Amino acid sequence: MGHMIFITGGARSGKSCFAQQCCEEHPGDLLYLAPAEVEDDEMLQRVRQHQQARGERWHLLEEPLWLADRLPDALTGQSAVLLDCVTLWITNLYFHFGEKQNPVLAEVDRFIEMAWQLNEPLYLVSNELGSSVVPENRLARNFRDLAGIVNQRLAAAADDAWLVVAGLPLRLK
Repeated sequence: MGHMIFITGGARSGKSCFAQQCCEEHPGDLLYLAPAEVEDDEMLQRVRQHQQARGERWHLLEEPLWLADRLPDALTGQSAVLLDCVTLWITNLYFHFGEKQNPVLAEVDRFIEMAWQLNEPLYLVSNELGSSVVPENRLARNFRDLAGIVNQRLAAAADDAWLVVAGLPLRLK
């Protein structure tokens, strides 16, 4: 059985850097699972910065929606995997399912079931959205609520959970 590690924090908290450092402690090749879709120049620049921060040991799997289907086959020969980030993944699912919460949660649950079957450690990076002001519009409030539920489910399923604030990791479990 693999090991699931959940890492959360606010924007620019250092959570991705911490997760990458943890992943790189494993010998051999590593897999970066990216649910982001490049749709503008700003996103392209962000993707390039992330790619430059990773070395040659890293392999890339780009999948915006169906992580539970694609991840197991992509892990052949990899010693660990980093999903960065859960929030982008559930954003993709949320809009794919017409802003409906239940199908997103069902896909997250399916992902958790698949993750428990992996032999490799799985690092999950997710944004903590509940520590900021209450969003002013319905869509943003509904998504914030969904992200909180997803984070709770992933943290509960994980073997370890971390909160990163100002670059400092705090072990939660």
